[in-house]
Amino acid sequence: MKPLPKGSSKLLNAWAFYDWANSVYSLVIASAVFPIFYGALFEIAETETVVFLGGEIRSTPLISYTTAAAFLVVSIISPLLSGVADYIGNKKIFMKFFCYLGALSCIGLYFFSLEHIYISLLLYFLALIGFWGSLVYYNSYLPDIAFPEQQDRISAKGYSLGYIGSVLLLVFNLAMVMKPSWFGLSEGGEGSMKAMQISFITVGVWWIGFAQYAFYFLPKGTTGGKKMSRRILFNGFRELRGVYRSLSENIKLKRYLAAFFVYSMAVQTVMLVATYFGEQEIGWGGADEKTMGLIISILIIQLVAVVGATLTSRASARFGNIPVLIFINLVWVGICVVAYFISAPIQFYITAGFVGLVMGGIQSLSRSTYSKFLPETEDTTSYFSFYDVAEKIGIVIGMLLYGFIDHITGSMRNSVLFLVLFFGIGVFLLFRVPRKKEF
Repeated sequence: MKPLPKGSSKLLNAWAFYDWANSVYSLVIASAVFPIFYGALFEIAETETVVFLGGEIRSTPLISYTTAAAFLVVSIISPLLSGVADYIGNKKIFMKFFCYLGALSCIGLYFFSLEHIYISLLLYFLALIGFWGSLVYYNSYLPDIAFPEQQDRISAKGYSLGYIGSVLLLVFNLAMVMKPSWFGLSEGGEGSMKAMQISFITVGVWWIGFAQYAFYFLPKGTTGGKKMSRRILFNGFRELRGVYRSLSENIKLKRYLAAFFVYSMAVQTVMLVATYFGEQEIGWGGADEKTMGLIISILIIQLVAVVGATLTSRASARFGNIPVLIFINLVWVGICVVAYFISAPIQFYITAGFVGLVMGGIQSLSRSTYSKFLPETEDTTSYFSFYDVAEKIGIVIGMLLYGFIDHITGSMRNSVLFLVLFFGIGVFLLFRVPRKKEF
């Protein structure tokens, strides 16, 4: 098939549609069903701890540390593979590899159990690597397929499609969990647990299936075209070093990246632990009420996030990207402070609504702002690899600190309050970004 021209609607829609495909991971696995399933395993076993690496550890620090370890691996391997992708000129093959790794690992989560905690956490670990690894290449396509004036809109459209698609699958999974008899499963807790396990399979099938549309239309890449050699294995790190050196000549991009590193650390941590926080710290009244309440909260976040991403795109067009990012970070400060005090379900629902409003907006606007600040170059994968590595290292630090504070204090509330510091520093650093009127 002849490659589609840059800026064509079919190409832009195909790129955005990958969000529809892979966002079911971030909703069902990272945010909604898996955290509930994970907590239920410990409740059924009537324990809060598990023996791991020769010692006992509580459930929430364990998953926080595992998540941090997975992001650390992603941050290390991304430069290796992005350098290879740029050199041989086929980033799509790497995007496919991580897509299939993540989707098949999600299917494997069907067998997750405390009795086989090592292999279970490995599947969780690989699913996370697959999801975030594919995003390195997905994000790097943005300046390749869209002109600068199209990037805010198509970035927001991608997130919106992701939210809508993932909500559709979550509603189906919710029906299975709450009414397992409708799907030929036994009633009660056993049927609901089986339904959650089946939902992990639906994520993998959905992800692989719908990704094919994006893979069909996306080009292989815009650079490279050379054969593989041993020398280029560390080419990605050399390219990252080149990107880092280039920042001295691009103060705007350098200061923006510093701000992004700090506030993204907090944003991603909140998103990754929100359901675990609700499961542990909110008084739901019973197991069924907890399951329903947590999934409703995630649905609220996802649905409101569609509106938030759209409003943020429009606000950035009127007020500029940086001022809008400053405002959103200030809203995040308020959310973290409020979260420290909440305990009732209705309070959690309201907080979830505000999280959704700013979650989609800050993600899509951060991505498109970075794309706009890039210098004229065909080496987009290396620049976006640098962006992703910064984000992942931030997540590693954020999750480790969050898990450590949770571990030593016995409460996730203290960890959430600590994140206020990162949002505050992010605001300060955003004020230091030089900008013209359009930014």
